[in-house]
Amino acid sequence: MNPGRNRRTGLLGGSFNPAHGAHRRVSLFARDALALDEVWWLVSPGNPLKPRAGMAPLAARFASARRQARRAPIRVTAIEREFGTRYTVDTLRKLRRRWPKRQFIWLMGSDNLAQFHQWKHWRAIARLMPIAVVARPGYDEAAIASPAMAWLGKYRTPAASLANRGRWSAPALVILRFDPDSRSATAIRRAYPDWAEKVSKGALRDGVSHRLIPGRTA
Repeated sequence: MNPGRNRRTGLLGGSFNPAHGAHRRVSLFARDALALDEVWWLVSPGNPLKPRAGMAPLAARFASARRQARRAPIRVTAIEREFGTRYTVDTLRKLRRRWPKRQFIWLMGSDNLAQFHQWKHWRAIARLMPIAVVARPGYDEAAIASPAMAWLGKYRTPAASLANRGRWSAPALVILRFDPDSRSATAIRRAYPDWAEKVSKGALRDGVSHRLIPGRTA
């Protein structure tokens, strides 16, 4: 890391229901490709686009994320719970205000790009910070044909250009391609429906705000 510049931070949001190795692999790949200092995993208290049925408690999901992030430049946070925000655009605005010197980039899979136009004020998100999209098996065609891609496509930027740039500007879209990872939280829940009951117990502290996460992990 170059101590003379502001820290570059990738933001990967999601339910992490549960977190798994593909989350870690994607984050480390994005960190190398974009010259990031670290990645923050934003464990959502509740995703407006996902049903509540089958959603494990926040403490269990946070614990699974922390376990996957061990010994990596990844910080696990549930800062949306502290902010009281429900939508990504509101969370990102508050992150920018709280850490104005950090350079943030939003990381998401191509499955999210396919439905990005359904997110609240998605164009405002794109204007807040650059977006890096990582390919996910089975979603690339839908992502390319999506309304969001039709708008964001004119802002495509090579990863190397963004990595070498002193200051980032937005909108900017980077497409990251690497060997697809088929692991998914859905498959894990099907194979291990009681996974949340088996995650480690103990006090959980937010990796960004350092506050305790309420609730038991099991």
